[in-house]
Amino acid sequence: MCRIGAIKSKVPFHPSEALYLMLPQQEGHDNSGFAMVMQDLAGLFAKYKDKPLLSLACTQKGAKLVEDYMEAHNFRPIFEWIPRGKRQPGLDIKALPYYIFRNYDYPEHYRNAGQAEREALLMDTRLALRKILEKDDQGYVYSFWPDVLTLKEIGDPRDIATYFNLWEKNGDLMAKNIVVQCRQNTNYDIVRYAAHPFFLQGYTLCANGENTFYTKNKEFQKSLHRGYVGFESDSQNFLYTLHYVLHELKWPIKYYKHVITPLPFEEIEHRPDKAQLTAIRQSLSHLEINGPNTIIALLPNGNMMTCCDSKKLRPVVVGGDDTTLAISSEVCGLNVILPNRDKSKDIYPNEREVVVITPELEVQRWKQ
Repeated sequence: MCRIGAIKSKVPFHPSEALYLMLPQQEGHDNSGFAMVMQDLAGLFAKYKDKPLLSLACTQKGAKLVEDYMEAHNFRPIFEWIPRGKRQPGLDIKALPYYIFRNYDYPEHYRNAGQAEREALLMDTRLALRKILEKDDQGYVYSFWPDVLTLKEIGDPRDIATYFNLWEKNGDLMAKNIVVQCRQNTNYDIVRYAAHPFFLQGYTLCANGENTFYTKNKEFQKSLHRGYVGFESDSQNFLYTLHYVLHELKWPIKYYKHVITPLPFEEIEHRPDKAQLTAIRQSLSHLEINGPNTIIALLPNGNMMTCCDSKKLRPVVVGGDDTTLAISSEVCGLNVILPNRDKSKDIYPNEREVVVITPELEVQRWKQ
């Protein structure tokens, strides 16, 4: 069983807080990897929040392939942070030669483009870079999006943090939102793309559990959108459905829960929204999920959310104070980073519930 976590704050914080959230839950993350997505950045990237940020790990050849592609497609680099890893003996990390986090200016003919055009450009660019790097196993590109940084690595989370200087609160990496998991994918081959959290066009998601409808979800999703690729983990289905419901169909977040864990037909019969819920069951049945799982997601508008499977077979808790809220698989993580919170206000979402945290730290709870 995995462990997952997320932190949302009114003030920027360092990624070491996410590590302290996760380390007490060590039994559930098995020390096989570390991955995080940071959104609403501060520190080094504070001046470039409107510029797309490319996050990748690669070989020397891979770095050259990326540079050549971006230059050929008129992306102009404007800022770059390349972490200098601490290559200490004995560290449990399968490090690649280069980790590059680079802001670009949009191609000139896109600078006055609309939001939808820019979103399509950034996604298509990431997919093209992924294809180029995959050809000879030259690297991995995780995200290409304004104000979002993604890091994924294989190994012991403590050693990975040491390698990237993530224990040192020097102010370089700061954000108001972080989603994190300290475990590599263990149901399939261990590859960096399979590590949670997953990202697509501003949507971030990680999951704790299994999706036994993986094949059904995958085959349907492959026909829905060109961005639904990879499928290295059954949990990627959750992200693609989230993106499809909110970004493509433009439905409210509450309907995401109705798609992945629909109500029984006999219960729908007595609902005032019977027509909508019946239509969902009839048209999107291939997006229903099954099995024990809990989901944490971060949306483009800064909202953070969590929900569970229809039987509540995986744990999750939400808690915090006036400045910071966190979501965690286990309450011990909250006790480490938020020891002075009012524990009586902690929320343990149930199987019919969606919990949303707004950027103002307002907690909204919606029942199916």
